[in-house]
Amino acid sequence: MLPLSILDLSVVTTGTKPAAALRNSIDLARHADALGYVRYWLAEHHNLSSVASPAPDLMIGQIAAVTSRIHVGSGGVMLPNHAPLMVAERFKMLEALFPGRIDLGLGRAPGTDGATAYALRSRLDRREGDDFLERLHELTLWETREFPPGHPFNNVVAMPDDTPLPPIWLLGSSDYSSELAAQVGMGFAFAHHFASYDAVDALTHYRARFKPSRWRSKPHGILAVALVAAETDAEAEQLATSMDLNRLRRDRGQYLPLPSVEEAQAYPYSDAERASIARNRSRLFVGSPATVLQKLQPMISASQADELMIITAVYDHDARKKSYSLLADAFGLGKQAAA
Repeated sequence: MLPLSILDLSVVTTGTKPAAALRNSIDLARHADALGYVRYWLAEHHNLSSVASPAPDLMIGQIAAVTSRIHVGSGGVMLPNHAPLMVAERFKMLEALFPGRIDLGLGRAPGTDGATAYALRSRLDRREGDDFLERLHELTLWETREFPPGHPFNNVVAMPDDTPLPPIWLLGSSDYSSELAAQVGMGFAFAHHFASYDAVDALTHYRARFKPSRWRSKPHGILAVALVAAETDAEAEQLATSMDLNRLRRDRGQYLPLPSVEEAQAYPYSDAERASIARNRSRLFVGSPATVLQKLQPMISASQADELMIITAVYDHDARKKSYSLLADAFGLGKQAAA
């Protein structure tokens, strides 16, 4: 069966304050480690009242310290917000402390609104436009040390200098990211949970165009999906109502804490809002383990995904842990670990 991983947004709910959401992430990571999940990635978002963690590198260190096996990484570091040297230093430090267990996932977007993005960069960098390629190139140069002769950065060393950068993954929701990941020979994770682009096309394109590199000898494509599992279809549908209302609000630019099931069920939806929720359900897999497996299998097979990364953002923390437990059983994670 396919390896399973987790993307965690450290979701804030109307009943869970941000500090508690961060502690829930640490608890969930311990749970995932025991279940046999392969990876646990933390997102970077800023100025969103629904997401508690703006600094995945800090959370990676905390989670790696309380787990023993699972790979912990960024899903991802939003590279436009950071000096490449700073990213290299922080992730080399993490790799030194937890060798072989750290992933460096990189995103091209700022992960926030325009004003916040300006606040993040205004004192550091006056460049305009999309400079992701330039930043990615500089980040890799801190590892390869292939700066041109006479370049001032030849006299700068990213410490600790006896530790390599961890594996680099490019994150995306379009054909641009899949093409770039293939051309530079890095891992690729596709964000089906919010993408309008076709996941199958992105992942098969990445695999077909992949060029081996010093970073990776063969392609590895991760399919990231939003999913809610419960003992029964009816219970899963009930849990998913929180995500339905949350998505409806996000489409309007309202990034509020995740509502409870009771609030979502009591909301007076118009016909247009119900139609919008129905359209959004194409990005959300809901049901019992048997139901979600049946729904997922065609996309997994067609995309040739090497790994499935799950985002479960439900209101109740115990229900979220239960959802991941049910999936672990359905995908035979315990059997894989025993083998």
